[in-house]
Amino acid sequence: MKPESRVPASPAPWAGGWNPQASRLDSPNFGRRPTAAVVDLVVVHSISLPPGQFGGDEVQALFTNRLDWEAHPFFQTIRGLEVSCHFYIRRDGSLWQFVSCDDRAWHAGISTYRGRDNCNDDSIGIELEGVEGDVFEAAQYATLHTLLAQIAAHYPIRYLAGHSDIAPGRKNDPGTGFDWSEVTAIARLFQIATP
Repeated sequence: MKPESRVPASPAPWAGGWNPQASRLDSPNFGRRPTAAVVDLVVVHSISLPPGQFGGDEVQALFTNRLDWEAHPFFQTIRGLEVSCHFYIRRDGSLWQFVSCDDRAWHAGISTYRGRDNCNDDSIGIELEGVEGDVFEAAQYATLHTLLAQIAAHYPIRYLAGHSDIAPGRKNDPGTGFDWSEVTAIARLFQIATP
């Protein structure tokens, strides 16, 4: 039996693209979507800072341009990086949101999927706290499952992909430890294609 989700299953009103069940922390790293953009893709990522360490606030600091570049040697390799995502799911299943889903978060980078470039323009990015090749927690899948249902109730989502699917050869996340079967049922329910 899967654990209960930390996000209610019933869709609640979203004000301006913000999920009311997420802890909100606004990122300055976003832009307007192109006028003709149709938000039909969800991209799953994995992240931890420093790599392999969980539970700190470094990811939130990165997405809000507050990361102390001197706090860890790894941070020098990403110094000055300005990125964001729409959602971040911690190991305990808690949910954070940094950018309105009505806006363009900076999570995909150079990317191509379903015959279109620049996936940031028409996608919603979800980061899972974790590392490529390692497994994710049951609480994360429970929150992801419910979040996908909520997103699909508000946007015409038709595709679900990993960062590795939209930027092959450049990115490997969420990695081999991500169990795609955990999101198959919700994808089928909303007729969302998966890799």
